Amino acid sequence: MALAPADFDCEIVEIGQLPFYNEDTDGDAAPAAWRDFRAKVKAADAVLFLTPEYNRSVPAALKNAIDVGSRPYGQSAWDGKPVAIMSVSPGAIGGFGANHHLRQSLVFLNMPAMQQPEAYVSGAAKLFDDKGNLASEATQKFFASFMEAYAAWVRVHTAK
Repeated sequence: MALAPADFDCEIVEIGQLPFYNEDTDGDAAPAAWRDFRAKVKAADAVLFLTPEYNRSVPAALKNAIDVGSRPYGQSAWDGKPVAIMSVSPGAIGGFGANHHLRQSLVFLNMPAMQQPEAYVSGAAKLFDDKGNLASEATQKFFASFMEAYAAWVRVHTAK
């Protein structure tokens, strides 16, 4: 977020606390965590997914968040929001599987996805120091250029 353009407000929306989606408990009886999450997504102008890769796909918590935000049917909080994806992996292909698996869901969610630059971050554990700061200048430059491109993508798709 520190590498985003100065006029670009970013917020982390936590997904780990969301109960697993179950259509039988949705509607008026929906858990407060679902309602709060949906409200945050609806209030956002755009979405940037940052995801690790698990078994060539997205983690269960992310898939659950997608399901929670997309329901009840016809009331998706994701609808029309511009989106970009950055995937990470300790392996050499940088979360390629997760990135592309997520893109399949974005088509159904009607979210225009930024095509370029793509962000597959490999060897993620080696890119940060012990305080969580980016230790690689080249990666920092790439992340900054990615954020500039993402901000431009959002501006184009949210212009009124």
